[in-house]
Amino acid sequence: MKKAIKYIAILSLILTFNSCAELIQIANTLEVDSPLSESEIANGLKEALRVGTDSAAHRLSLKNGYFSDEAVKILLPEEASIIVDNASKIPGGEKLINDVILSINRAAEDAAKEAGPVFFKAITDMTISDAINILNGSDHAATEYFKSKTYQSLFDLYSPKIQKSTTKKVLAGYSATDTWNTLTKNYNQLAGSFVGQLADLKKVDTELNTYLTQKALDGLFLKLADEELKIRKDPAARVTEILKRVFSK
Repeated sequence: MKKAIKYIAILSLILTFNSCAELIQIANTLEVDSPLSESEIANGLKEALRVGTDSAAHRLSLKNGYFSDEAVKILLPEEASIIVDNASKIPGGEKLINDVILSINRAAEDAAKEAGPVFFKAITDMTISDAINILNGSDHAATEYFKSKTYQSLFDLYSPKIQKSTTKKVLAGYSATDTWNTLTKNYNQLAGSFVGQLADLKKVDTELNTYLTQKALDGLFLKLADEELKIRKDPAARVTEILKRVFSK
């Protein structure tokens, strides 16, 4: 297309110049980029999103992808701090906590291996209008799009894997879920019996698996946002010609 436009320019100059050498010299200085069509822009953006989602999911799916990254490592809910803080006072308690946290993060890493097809469907279903809005949107517009289109599917993917890890018996016949349910049940009974100033203590109603799955997805979308920002801001991350053209506009 670029060459065709250059040749058209040459023909138009023939009307005013007699020297062929002069024509060629002038034409060779013309650098005319044909504008990208909306379809090309959409395809370029989809390609960028495939790169970004694949990279984010792959990194988290590796061993220690969640566990060794403090930005996304999944910990027990804040309400469990009483257990974590006093684990050393319980025989085998520290190992129990560490095993539970490791198991949860391993489950999230396992689930991340299957996140790719979920993202791919959202990309396939993306309209040209969606793509243009994402391209012209905020630095995290694509990430927000994926949240709206894939969150429930990803939740359904992650949740059973997280639940399997938290129901596994890890110490003395107890699982993370058993320990959590016992803790919250006892605390809630105690909190409900207080009077006076302590009567305002709120009961804990965090559902463990829901909380942990949400935290796992928070980590996934955090990494996806990082990849999106990289493609938008870092020319080196634009690994194909179409990406370079789309994001240089």
